[in-house]
Amino acid sequence: MNKRHLTYFVSDVHLGLNVEDPAAREARFVSFLREIPAEETDALYLLGDIWDFWYEYRDVVPKGYVRVFAALCDLMDRGVKVFFFQGNHDVWTYSYFEELGMKRLEQPYVTDIAGKRFCLGHGDGLGPVPFGYRFLRSVFHCRFLQVLFSMLHPWLAFRFGNNWSKNNRLSHSGQYVFSGSEEPLYQFALKYSSENPVDYFIFGHYHDDVRMTLPSGAQFHILKDWIQGSPYIVFDGTDVRVC
Repeated sequence: MNKRHLTYFVSDVHLGLNVEDPAAREARFVSFLREIPAEETDALYLLGDIWDFWYEYRDVVPKGYVRVFAALCDLMDRGVKVFFFQGNHDVWTYSYFEELGMKRLEQPYVTDIAGKRFCLGHGDGLGPVPFGYRFLRSVFHCRFLQVLFSMLHPWLAFRFGNNWSKNNRLSHSGQYVFSGSEEPLYQFALKYSSENPVDYFIFGHYHDDVRMTLPSGAQFHILKDWIQGSPYIVFDGTDVRVC
């Protein structure tokens, strides 16, 4: 067996969200990163919304999270590849993560790991999502509007962003339940797997623990958020395990 035979997947930590105990959540995430056996691990995939709100200016990045970045850098220094997807809460990442050594991926990202094919992403915007959400997502990704937002003083920008992010999260009361085959993301996976060979779909975004088998035989996973727990997925080269 390959010495580096483990691959980890994690999503929706929502660092900085002032709900439950944000300090404890960050500590749990740092512990998770520190406990990854670097000598046996090939890659870590951060599937988006690791931060509840992230915006980096050309010369300014959000303060805090020093232990998180230290743990990530330690993994990379020990040979673990770290990949990340932009979520709908931490979409405004431009170059800082890459400067640290991480690599940004665009969803849906398809890759082969130990002979198995994975389709990965945050999950937002995939499939036949409602027009309202698709429009909002296009606004967040609009480079011109991002430049306009960058003209705000960081004191104002971060207070606005954090308050909006918290209210958006609380509006669902943390009780969203994935509705199965009716969901746009399931419809995306269903169509994609009917046209392309895939063994595993792994996403986040929906804040629910979902494990389904598609008609093609592909396994469909959605990772729950870290608001009250510490969920992640590990692939050992043979099987996927939800922890």
